[in-house]
Amino acid sequence: MREARKAAGLTMAEVAQGCLDRGLELTEPTIKNLETGRRSSITLADFVVLADVLGVPPVSLLFPLGKAATVEVLPRQEVSTWDALTWFTGETPTEQPAPEGSARDLLDVFRNHGDLVAAARASRALARERRRMAGTTLDRAERADRLKKAAGYEELAFEDCQELRVFRDRMRDRNLVPPALPEELAFVDQPENHPEDSE
Repeated sequence: MREARKAAGLTMAEVAQGCLDRGLELTEPTIKNLETGRRSSITLADFVVLADVLGVPPVSLLFPLGKAATVEVLPRQEVSTWDALTWFTGETPTEQPAPEGSARDLLDVFRNHGDLVAAARASRALARERRRMAGTTLDRAERADRLKKAAGYEELAFEDCQELRVFRDRMRDRNLVPPALPEELAFVDQPENHPEDSE
């Protein structure tokens, strides 16, 4: 916590004020006691507000990657910091797929969704860039070649968006609520649109 505060360039008084600004009265002496270990616990709500004030993901306050080789993940159970973090976030490798509906399964579904969103965004950006590049050349043969390549990239982007649409439909079939899509992918939830139709 002290390192996160110093990295943010904040004094204890500024952290206390930041907490107060967010509706949490966490005094400067309390912050000092947390940093020195004289106080070893706070509520989860307080913890999340504190992480927000410090500008760090809450998990980084629990598991100081790169700063400590091991942490006490449970009483008298010390493990590597990375193993503790992946256990906490549900990222530990599994031999078999998690049973459907289990907590791990839900984490995997939403992570997979995030990966598909990232792939669709990246492939659409690449397709747009290839199309732009085709429009910047005056040489007819080169322009035709670039347009052909751009069409290939656009087809890949369409397939990525279609895969995302199917995945979101499967989530809904399981009574899961998919996360909101970024604005540039909002068309994915519309019936049978080609990605380029939305531009």
